[in-house]
Amino acid sequence: MENSERQNQSGSLAFFTVLILVIQVLGLTAVILVAVWMGSFRGGFAWQSDPKHEFNYHPVFMVTGMIFLYSDAILTYRVFRNVKKTYLKAVHGIVQALVLIFTGVGLKAVFDSHNLPKPPIPNLYSLHSWLGIITVVLFGLQWVCGLISFVFPLLSVGGRQTYMPHHVFWGLAILCLAGASAVTGITEKALFTDFYAHFKYSAFPTETYIINFLGLTIVSLIALVVYVVTRPEYKRQPSPEEEHIQLVQ
Repeated sequence: MENSERQNQSGSLAFFTVLILVIQVLGLTAVILVAVWMGSFRGGFAWQSDPKHEFNYHPVFMVTGMIFLYSDAILTYRVFRNVKKTYLKAVHGIVQALVLIFTGVGLKAVFDSHNLPKPPIPNLYSLHSWLGIITVVLFGLQWVCGLISFVFPLLSVGGRQTYMPHHVFWGLAILCLAGASAVTGITEKALFTDFYAHFKYSAFPTETYIINFLGLTIVSLIALVVYVVTRPEYKRQPSPEEEHIQLVQ
C-alpha cells in the first residue's frame, strides 16, 4: 500500500511539473507573439511623440503583466511547496506589485494613444475597455486585501482562514477576467486593421495566424492555471512549524 501511494504521489508530482513547464512555455509564447504582432506588423513602438504607435505598448505590457506574471504569482504557493511561507508571501506580493507596474504602463499607453491625437479618440466606449477597467480595479483591491490580511495581518487567524478561500476564488476570477479582456482586445484590434476592414483576411495569413494563436495561447494558459490551482493534490501543505504557530496564535 505504501509503495503504491508513493508511486501515485510521484506520478502526480511528475505530471504537475509538466503542467508548470507547459504554463511557462505558453506564457512566454504569448508575450513573444504579442510583441512580434505589435513590433513587426503594427509599426513598432514609440512614446508620446507618436501616440498611434505608443498604443502598441498596451497589449505587450498587459499580456506580460495581467496574464503571464499574474499567472506565475498565483502559482507561487503551488510551485514552491517546500519553501517557508514567509518567503512565499514576499515573492507573491512582489510579483503582484510588478503586475501593477506593468499594468500602469499599459494603461498609460492606451490612454495617451486616445487623448494625445488631434482630435482625441473617445475613451472607455468598448466592451474590452469596460472589462479591462473592471479587471484592473478588482486586481488592485485583491492586492490590497492580500496585504492587510496576510502580509501586514490586520485580521485574526480565524479571519484569515475564513478569507483565504475567497482570496483564492477572486484571484482565479480576476485572471479569467484578464483573459476575457485580452481576447476581446485582440479581436477589437484585429477588427480595426486594414485586412479586416476591407475583407482581405486571406491576404495577410501570417498576421492572422499570430492573432489567432495568441488568443488560443492565452485561453490555454489560463485554463491550465485554473486546473492546477483547483486540484487538491497540488495544494501546498503547511509545515509542522506553521501548524504549531497557528495553534499558538
